[in-house]
Amino acid sequence: MTDNLPLILSAPPFGHVPLLERLAPAREAGFTGISLMPGDVWSLEEAGMKPSEIAARIADHGLTVMEVDCTACWLPSHRRTGDDAPLASLLRSLTPERVVEAAARIGAPSITAVEMVGVSLSLDEAGEAFAHLCDLAAPYGLKVHIEFLPFGGIPDLASAWAIVQAAGRPNGGLTVDSWHFFRSGSSFVLLEGIPGSRIYTVQINDAPAQPEADLLHETMNGRLVPGQGSFDLTRFIRTLDQIGSTAPFSVEVFSKNINGMPMAQAIASWAPAARDIIRKARETR
Repeated sequence: MTDNLPLILSAPPFGHVPLLERLAPAREAGFTGISLMPGDVWSLEEAGMKPSEIAARIADHGLTVMEVDCTACWLPSHRRTGDDAPLASLLRSLTPERVVEAAARIGAPSITAVEMVGVSLSLDEAGEAFAHLCDLAAPYGLKVHIEFLPFGGIPDLASAWAIVQAAGRPNGGLTVDSWHFFRSGSSFVLLEGIPGSRIYTVQINDAPAQPEADLLHETMNGRLVPGQGSFDLTRFIRTLDQIGSTAPFSVEVFSKNINGMPMAQAIASWAPAARDIIRKARETR
């Protein structure tokens, strides 16, 4: 049965909505948990709320916190990024120390690590930096997962998994997002060989068969609700099941079609659509 399947609402598409205003729409739409951005925690703390109060408000809505998304300044080259890079100032503020501590204060189980600037990096550099990030997180019981982005310096599943292996930390793993997986041309054969226990979070969404020329633009404006596009989500879900992944599914849809739309209206169909896709995938194995 999938009616009660835990399902997470990803935070970034609604970063413009204050956290406390996201809670009721998320629960009413059928989600059981949410991800948070570091700024969600910091802004409420700056307004005078204690982390325990924030966590209590989330729990009062029947929601759990599943991850903090993200740290984006964990590689040495990130700290050297000039202000000419998009969002450079924001990304440099998302340091491992600040994000790990925010996740620990709010009681999140894990944090996401991304590379959005498109820096060139060596496997040795990335493995050492990721190991350091994992070591910072370990005393708090936090897992850390790399989310690969096809327009970034860690562009595909193979690159991300190589870094996880090079780091060699038991709390290090992966986020697998269906848009990033398919648009990067990542391999199902490789995914089939990764232990499911190292997949810490999964994000599902869809997209048209033909990618846009500008993948960064598409990822921020052209994603579709699961089942409305061309991705082979059935195989995606089955493969994750086959390797033993028990990671929660999160729905993350960035779309120009929801810009300016009330959040409750925008997400009304997301949870039922995701659960329907998961149910169909598991019925047809």
